[in-house]
Amino acid sequence: MPSQRVEKRGARRQRVRRRVRGSQQRPRLAVYRSLHHIYAQVISDETGTTLVASSTMAPDLRAAVKRPRSLEAAKTIGKTIAQKCMEKGISEVVFDRNGFLYHGRIKALADAARAAGLKF
Repeated sequence: MPSQRVEKRGARRQRVRRRVRGSQQRPRLAVYRSLHHIYAQVISDETGTTLVASSTMAPDLRAAVKRPRSLEAAKTIGKTIAQKCMEKGISEVVFDRNGFLYHGRIKALADAARAAGLKF
């Protein structure tokens, strides 16, 4: 039986996903935050494919990120995802916070991606 917190996040997620849809020109930047790690991926909903992905679990970033659940780790992931998007020719995305409230690590990731040149 899911907890009330999980149910509330699911309701927020559905409400956001009704409005947010990624295309080839402007794919969706989906963010997931667990207790220990943070994950981000850029998805084209038209084809159903992941174009770019990054997380604190990635082998190349594991050494760079000392504490995976810190704001600094979220900023590193935001910067990394923006750089990978620029390499693929993606400059604009639609931000999908995936039901998480826009503060803390989610906000830090979004701000870092914007600072690195990604447009929301």
